[in-house]
Amino acid sequence: MVTIIAAIAKNNALGKDNDLIWHLPADLKRFKKVTSGHHILMGRNTFESIGKPLPNRTTVIITRNNDYFKNGCLIANSIEEAIELTNNDDAFIIGGAQIYKQALESNLVDKLDITVVHQEFEADVFFPKIDLTIWEEVSREDFKADEKNKYDYSFVSYRKKAVN
Repeated sequence: MVTIIAAIAKNNALGKDNDLIWHLPADLKRFKKVTSGHHILMGRNTFESIGKPLPNRTTVIITRNNDYFKNGCLIANSIEEAIELTNNDDAFIIGGAQIYKQALESNLVDKLDITVVHQEFEADVFFPKIDLTIWEEVSREDFKADEKNKYDYSFVSYRKKAVN
């Protein structure tokens, strides 16, 4: 199964200046729980903003640079190649915006695992609009802001609609 996992604002904002805009510990905890033990696929810019491979996950970096190398990571030149490197393990596409867009257009994604932050933010990168003619919401958990999480948020899962 190939899943896109992302945290997006109400206005589909993802980030600004190659960094996250908000800090939601509940989302980070969920991200770690869901992706641990699996392959995480990301673009080079996303990897470089993280700075290192994440523990207990196999990092696959997607880049057009054939000479790119990072110790402890697998390198792929396309989303298709990155998915092949997972050997049919569950794979999570974790960004950035260009990779999300390419993945959605490639028709290789089975599930969207989205944290919606119920706030609009100024951003320079945005998540593609989720096409509800293709995707159906299958679960939602809503949470109010608290002392650790500054904004209201929801964990929303989408599955691809069956094609008749």
